[in-house]
Amino acid sequence: MKQASEMEQAWRWFGPSDPVKLEHIRQAGAKGIVTSLHHIPYGEIWTSDEILRRKSEIESAGLRWSVVESVQVHNDIKRGVSGARRYMDNYKETLRNLSKAGIYTVCYNFMPVLDWSRTDLEYPWFDGSTALRFDMTHYIAFDVGILKRKHAAESYPEHIVKNAMEWLHRASAEQKDLLIKTILAGLPGTDEGYTLDLFREKLNEYDGITHIDLAAHLVTFLNEITPVAEENGITLTIHPDDPPFSIFGLPRVVSTSKDLDELFSSVPSPSNGLCFCTGSFGARSDNNLLEIVQKYAKRIAFVHLRNTISEQDGSFTESDHLEGDTDMFSIMRELLIEQKNRTQAIPFRPDHGHRMLDDLGKSTNPGYSAIGRLRGLSELRGLQLGILRSGL
Repeated sequence: MKQASEMEQAWRWFGPSDPVKLEHIRQAGAKGIVTSLHHIPYGEIWTSDEILRRKSEIESAGLRWSVVESVQVHNDIKRGVSGARRYMDNYKETLRNLSKAGIYTVCYNFMPVLDWSRTDLEYPWFDGSTALRFDMTHYIAFDVGILKRKHAAESYPEHIVKNAMEWLHRASAEQKDLLIKTILAGLPGTDEGYTLDLFREKLNEYDGITHIDLAAHLVTFLNEITPVAEENGITLTIHPDDPPFSIFGLPRVVSTSKDLDELFSSVPSPSNGLCFCTGSFGARSDNNLLEIVQKYAKRIAFVHLRNTISEQDGSFTESDHLEGDTDMFSIMRELLIEQKNRTQAIPFRPDHGHRMLDDLGKSTNPGYSAIGRLRGLSELRGLQLGILRSGL
């Protein structure tokens, strides 16, 4: 069978309500769509009819549904409570229905309560565009001074807590309200979101659940799910934690190379794969991304490419795709070396993008405006072509 030399250029789409339409995505040069059935509540079955309806919509636009991102894992599974059985069974049925529709790559994450989290969705970039940012001072100000989580102040260095409280004291009511809204807002494509009281309630549900517990719950989930994935030709790709460290006292179990070692040794199934996200892994200075991609190349079935600039206190800002702490050339080269061994193209997408040009005056999903990702995809497309043409 002929090998695929290029990775597949893909694009995240949040369904019919996404301000970026399918025809715009096709003009951007992407071939594959990365999407989910966001209207179906977490834990419920995706029926064949719903899947095929969305697939038909994508194919009518001249594109293909290449990756599901995400089939969300219900919090009862993450918590390991008795009600998780129903959601395990529903997840299996969803996988079977996706396979019947010819969709074989499924991304998910195992982050408790929150998916990716930022403190600023419109951080001014030097060129006039805006970026996503996680500011440790602002985050701690929220955790200690606004959320008032029990023992929160003891979780951080004393001098950083002092700086955070000083910032909070100086902050205007508008700044505080925006910080609350930013942290508690629902993810793009969903109506999920929290009030402060509901957020406290959700955090309390994880009281006493340790890193070891959450890792064990992930292994339990995968031991249940991967046999069904194997039977139906599906590769599950876990997305790393974002940020890749504990926030609000919640455990994290997919943040480091050590976490991956434990995960893949515990569940060696070939259907237990990785969504390699350079932005998530790259926000930790002790993660060597080149070593991760080399070590787990055969596990990688889906790729998110973005870049970050990290600071000593743990803050980070999302930079341009080719400029930041991550050596995108070396990462892309390693991925293309692995691609040479594959008969199917590995899907990659530009992950997030600056809000820029005309999108500065439009309503867009945070990180998912059209033009910033168009720039990112163009840069990554050129990087891929340049590496391949150089005689890889």
